[in-house]
Amino acid sequence: MKSLLAAAAAGLALAASGTAANAQISDDVVKIGVLTDMSSLYADATGKGSVAAVEMAVADYGAKVKGKPVQVVVADHQNKPDVGVNIARNWYDNDKVDAIFDVPTSSVALPISALTREKNKIHINSGGGSSDITGTACSPNTVHWTYDTYALSNVAGKAMVKRGEDTWFFVTADYAFGMALERDAANVVKESGGKVLGDVRHPLNSSDFSSFLLQAQASKAKVVALANAGGDTTNALKQASEFGLTQGGQKMIALLQEITDTHSLGIKATQGLIVTDAFYWDMNDETRAFSKRFNEKVGHMPTMIQAGLYSATMHYLKAIEAIGTDEAPKVMAQMRATPVNDFFAKNGHIRIDGRMVHDMYLFEVKKPEESKGEWDLYKLIATVPGDEAFRPLDKGGCPLVKSN
Repeated sequence: MKSLLAAAAAGLALAASGTAANAQISDDVVKIGVLTDMSSLYADATGKGSVAAVEMAVADYGAKVKGKPVQVVVADHQNKPDVGVNIARNWYDNDKVDAIFDVPTSSVALPISALTREKNKIHINSGGGSSDITGTACSPNTVHWTYDTYALSNVAGKAMVKRGEDTWFFVTADYAFGMALERDAANVVKESGGKVLGDVRHPLNSSDFSSFLLQAQASKAKVVALANAGGDTTNALKQASEFGLTQGGQKMIALLQEITDTHSLGIKATQGLIVTDAFYWDMNDETRAFSKRFNEKVGHMPTMIQAGLYSATMHYLKAIEAIGTDEAPKVMAQMRATPVNDFFAKNGHIRIDGRMVHDMYLFEVKKPEESKGEWDLYKLIATVPGDEAFRPLDKGGCPLVKSN
């Protein structure tokens, strides 16, 4: 009798555990929130293209995982930390969002990462750049997928100083991303034997760069480095041309220049510009196939941020499929345990600090006579392996590394 009761109890326990496992996909739906810039200076590099990339991945996956529907919700954080955090909090508390993707603008991304940890959800960042996301502000709930200020600076800085372009002046966006980008680039320049002659800060979303560029010109630095992004970069480059900086022998480098920025400025205005990127549409058959589909849907070739979001969404859904739950710690563990192999990254891997490590690329913008089409803009100068491009694991100050 006792053996029968024990068997029955064991059977009930097994059934209960199976039910619990099945119930771990919250509310019978996997919900992804795309929090992005739909209306301001980063909208071309992220915005509707970021939403499209996530939706393409969900559709390609079949719009279901473990038989449960996958839903995508979207919001514009307006590049304001308080707006972004309020949206994210409402998503987590009331709308049962499981993971928040993209989040350009580091001043928004950093508090979103902290909130995500508090709520024990998942944040996969593609649009924000500060290397602090996987440094002092690292989180077991955040993955930094596409690029960061360290990699951008490291790849370009070393290459340019090596070529003799060894005195730098920074024109820097006055917020978390710009400061981190200048800091990381200045360190690389100095470590490579170069000198930083000065810097100037400009407000986010500036239209007039005249006073900043005149200071850069007066410095006589060989390199004028733009530690900004999006509309700030394109405005600064346009006005640098008007002020004759390149004609005077100074080299302009956009430390974060998206393919949409280069296209917007035009190849004539940007020829010879050095660009660090994590993705280019014309690398191989895989990148061309994805980019053609994306272009047909959105109207332009994908930026690295947008291509990275497709890759990240697929990796996230595969992790849920593999373990049968969308419970954050288990999904994060599965994502870290699984290599990333797709059109975006080969043998990519997610470290304990949340950094997804993959190859980075150094490009030069083609001359007009070299270009064979509207989007034929870059020629590859160097491929930098991920372990060389990104900051060493023990150098970022991430508390998770010490405790791991």
